[in-house]
Amino acid sequence: MVHTEGMIEACGRGGDTMAEKRQLFAEMRAQDLDRIRLSTYRTACKLRFVQKKCNLHLVDIWNVIEAFRENGLNTMDLNTEFSVTRLEAILSTIFYQLNKRMPTTHQISVDQSISLLLNFLLPAYDPEDLGKISVFVVKMALATICGGKILDKLRYIFSQISDSGGIMIYSKFDQFLREVLKLPTTVFEGPSFGYTEQVTRSCFAQQKKVSLNTFLDTLMSDPPPQCLVWLPLMHRLANVENVFHPVECSHCHSESMMGFRYRCQQCHNYQLCQDCFWRGHASGSHSNQHQMKEYTSWKSPAKKLTNALSKSLSCASSHEPLHPMFPDQPEKPLNLAHIV
Repeated sequence: MVHTEGMIEACGRGGDTMAEKRQLFAEMRAQDLDRIRLSTYRTACKLRFVQKKCNLHLVDIWNVIEAFRENGLNTMDLNTEFSVTRLEAILSTIFYQLNKRMPTTHQISVDQSISLLLNFLLPAYDPEDLGKISVFVVKMALATICGGKILDKLRYIFSQISDSGGIMIYSKFDQFLREVLKLPTTVFEGPSFGYTEQVTRSCFAQQKKVSLNTFLDTLMSDPPPQCLVWLPLMHRLANVENVFHPVECSHCHSESMMGFRYRCQQCHNYQLCQDCFWRGHASGSHSNQHQMKEYTSWKSPAKKLTNALSKSLSCASSHEPLHPMFPDQPEKPLNLAHIV
């Protein structure tokens, strides 16, 4: 992030906004996220930081869709351009409605949230300071960076880039990638995740007609398309931020492992906390070249035994459906109380 100040100066929009913009990027730099060696994690962490700083992590995709409707975006052509003032009105709706849902003890500063978010979005989508932004850009950017479930967000995005028959329009998907990949570029990750003409073709190389199921399967696959690999990771990050693992990190010996946990597939019982793995730390016979498995939760040995027993007593078919249903609630464990 060497050229941060220069890039910020080039996008100047007056004293107050300059201070806000400096504040956003200076605070992001203070997190030392550039020390994360893998660009996917680095990008996801930076965008998650921006999301939380602007209080967008508290805003669900359905709240965003409702704000679009209230501001008349539903009836506007996607290519219509409107003023930054109108964008401010949309953001005002989003954040004022958020405060109505929040308890009085947790009210956010609406003006600061709007200011920080504008100073993130405008360098990305109005770099020449023309004061104009399109309906499509606003919908795609906010739907991508707001809170909520990734499946709900992808369904909404698909509704904006498909025809009346439910088939994706390739030119609109290309337009979506062109706009959404400006988000990583704005947090200085353009070399890894910038837009090129090849990225659209690489996502759906074989399919002539892309339906909603194909779209969801492709973007939710493991791994997802390379250009969007940071997007599901940003959501996984949000889900594990407060997860505690009661084990010791094999490198820094911290016993309060939060977030992701990584276990080496070669070294016996070698586990790293999120920070040590992201920064490439290794000790003893362990090497960065070893394959690591990522864990988002902790299961005690006793719980693992119970799960294994449940599976051995289950008569369910092992065949998975062609299109996974992605249940909102985790399935209930098998009730073994009646088994003798």
